[in-house]
Order: sequence, then C-alpha cells, then structure tokens
Amino acid sequence: MSDGSSVKVTITYCAECGYEPQTLALTETLMKTFAHQLTAIELVPWYEGSFDVAVGGQLVHSMYRDGGFPDHSKVVDAVKAQLAKAS
Repeated sequence: MSDGSSVKVTITYCAECGYEPQTLALTETLMKTFAHQLTAIELVPWYEGSFDVAVGGQLVHSMYRDGGFPDHSKVVDAVKAQLAKAS
C-alpha cells in the first residue's frame, strides 16, 4: 500500500456521544477537496467523548488535547502537507 503517495485520514469519533454529524461533515470536506488523492478515509466509532483526526498516522487534532472539534481547514492543511511529503 505504500507507493510513496498514499495518505490515509483516520477519524476516531465518539459514537455514543452522537458525533456522527461532525464526522460526516469533515469526511465530506475531505472527499470534495481531495477526491482521489487520498488512499482512505477511515471512520472509527469509539467512546469516551473522543474526536481525533490523524493524517498519515500523525495526530493533527485531539478533542482531549485541543478541545472541541477541529477546524476543517486545519485538517485540509495537514493533508496537503502530507501529500506534498509523499510526492
């Protein structure tokens, strides 16, 4: 899977908290912005109030660390940086 240009985004969200709308909104932004450039967008239902976003294995937002939900532009910028490294 590592062909030098693969970037995967993982969104871990609290399913029991009802964070699906925020998860799907971020997923939609990523899909519209990057289309086929991402290898995968992985959605991981979790618990305990979590909402974490990792790009290429690097945590770019953690609800516990950063508070709240991420600004979509912050995640988009992290993906752009990861794509630039991968190319």
